[in-house]
Amino acid sequence: MAFEASKISARYLVVEGPIGVGKTSLAEALADRLKGRRLLENPEGNPFLPLFYKDRWRYAFQTQLYFLLNRFRQQQELLQFELFTQSVVSDYLFAKDRIFAILNLDEQELGLYERLHPILEAQVPKPDLVLYLQASTDVLLERIALRGRSYEKEIERGYLEEVNAAYSHFFLHYQESPLLIVNTNELDFVKNQEDFEELLKRIAEVKAGTHYYVPLGSRG
Repeated sequence: MAFEASKISARYLVVEGPIGVGKTSLAEALADRLKGRRLLENPEGNPFLPLFYKDRWRYAFQTQLYFLLNRFRQQQELLQFELFTQSVVSDYLFAKDRIFAILNLDEQELGLYERLHPILEAQVPKPDLVLYLQASTDVLLERIALRGRSYEKEIERGYLEEVNAAYSHFFLHYQESPLLIVNTNELDFVKNQEDFEELLKRIAEVKAGTHYYVPLGSRG
């Protein structure tokens, strides 16, 4: 039985998680159910990203700066949008930009970045609810392979493990918005409708604080 989306009170939802976890697919599905607006970061639009995966240290700063400024532009557009008239679902949290900056920038680059990021972050809206999707590195690699983006073939397992660990650390301390942490190792929100409907119920229950959803799942 389909869950009544009207029971979800959050107007601005953010779906987050490491590379390959499925945040964009889930954000699109949520936006469709809520009849809301999608706010997607479109990593394929970053011209430096394929170069970054081939030579991480040489292209880290250009890649990071492009993402930061593009995300800020999107957030500024969101401020001009009336959140109370339609739900908005995004596949990224602006604050998470620092995760990759800390991982990828050298000391001087990070120093410059740290002077810019707080100024921009103070000007972006806070979400009503954040969904953090977790998955093991093995599952992430499997999902990345399935979606078949050519430039992602360059992603090394070691780097993905670093990203996964950094996300876990970040959200362990996150308190800016209500947070639902979802273990997705055994879930498929795209192909399995039951998984999606159950998640909608969990989303509706979150009003404040941090909550955990570790389902039995359906992948088997």
